[in-house]
Amino acid sequence: MEHRTLDVFRRALVASGLTAGEVVAVLSESTSRTALVDVARLAAEDLGGRVVDVRMPTPANPGPVAIRSTGSSIALQGNPAAIAALSAADLVLDCTVEGLLHAPELPAILGAGARVLMIPSEDPEAFERWAPDDGALKARVLAGLERLRAASELHVTSPAGTDLRVQLAGAFTAGSWGATDGPGTVAHWPGGLVVAFPAAGTVAGTVVLAPGDVNLTFKDYLRDPVRLTIENDRVVDIDGHHLDADLLRSYLAAFDDEEAYSVSHVGWGMNPAARWDALMLVDKRETNGIELRAFAGNFLFSTGANENAGRFTRGHFDFPMRRCTLRLDGETVVDAGRIVG
Repeated sequence: MEHRTLDVFRRALVASGLTAGEVVAVLSESTSRTALVDVARLAAEDLGGRVVDVRMPTPANPGPVAIRSTGSSIALQGNPAAIAALSAADLVLDCTVEGLLHAPELPAILGAGARVLMIPSEDPEAFERWAPDDGALKARVLAGLERLRAASELHVTSPAGTDLRVQLAGAFTAGSWGATDGPGTVAHWPGGLVVAFPAAGTVAGTVVLAPGDVNLTFKDYLRDPVRLTIENDRVVDIDGHHLDADLLRSYLAAFDDEEAYSVSHVGWGMNPAARWDALMLVDKRETNGIELRAFAGNFLFSTGANENAGRFTRGHFDFPMRRCTLRLDGETVVDAGRIVG
């Protein structure tokens, strides 16, 4: 293991408040990236953490199609012993392939006081680009989150034809800067993202996915525009007569689940170290493209699970979009893909 990679992981755990003597549970599954699990464990041990490994067998995929990058790992399978072990930890390092963000077991773990740092299944050396800074990213995210929470409407437009309105009353809002900062909290590394999970019945309009926007479930860039019509939180039409649109229609239809067409969350990226072009540099099997959710100035539009609106589904898409303009109650926060202020 390269010394510099281990050093970056140590810095990330310090940023998440790890102190000597704390119990650190390293959660993984049989298909987790071994090098990632190893460096997380070594970093925690170097900092004096009392480390325990919780390794689960990766279950068979219950869906009709491959499930990718959903934040809804099924690795725990409701196993009471694993949940008890994680609940007893001070810090959980989540190295599962899909992540625990939407996993049904997460509330019990957080409710017991554990804090969770999700470490995505990426090449450990990639984390060197996402090393914790001096607090600038945290300040940026908190400022964005404050603006989001003070607003009543998010309006998104783009030159391609996007015109989407999200009413923010009742939304669950969150921001992540790549560190978890207290008992019962969860964070994703790399951070740099502000999101809202809208309440039921609050999203309507049009989203036009343009060439160069990203389909992270497929780990690919769109080549042709796809127009999504959204009524009462749901995609009711996928317009396009080409491969990108056909693949979206085929994948969503495979779930035979109306909730798979629902809006999950919306937000924008704020991390200058995250790169839009990162998918071009690695084999698809080696990445989930996590950093593309956070590259500065992107509009992140997602379909799938939204517990805040009482909806759960395994069908999921994350679409980081470029060149969008985001306004909160008429005040521009992202102008054509560039963060304002």
